[in-house]
Amino acid sequence: MASKQSVYAEASIRVLKGLEPVKQRPGMYTRTENPLHIIQEVIDNAADEALAGVGTRIDVVLHSDGSVSVHDDGRGIPFGLHPDERVPVVEIVFTRLHAG
Repeated sequence: MASKQSVYAEASIRVLKGLEPVKQRPGMYTRTENPLHIIQEVIDNAADEALAGVGTRIDVVLHSDGSVSVHDDGRGIPFGLHPDERVPVVEIVFTRLHAG
């Protein structure tokens, strides 16, 4: 009844950086059983702007190639420099996890 025990120690803890966590565990970030869920997230963001009183229009277009466009007249993403990071906010929003 000999069983091989694995060692669980400090070195057993993996630290995922950058986009590694998304690539290895996409289900933690979106619904993998329904990839179209991410489109709903974009529409929800546009709706949040409208509900906050800063947007009046949301256009959703389903293209023949299967892609989707969402346009709204909300505030959008700021494009100036982030005061602490000293890089454009739009870069942070699109390239860093948990920024927004």
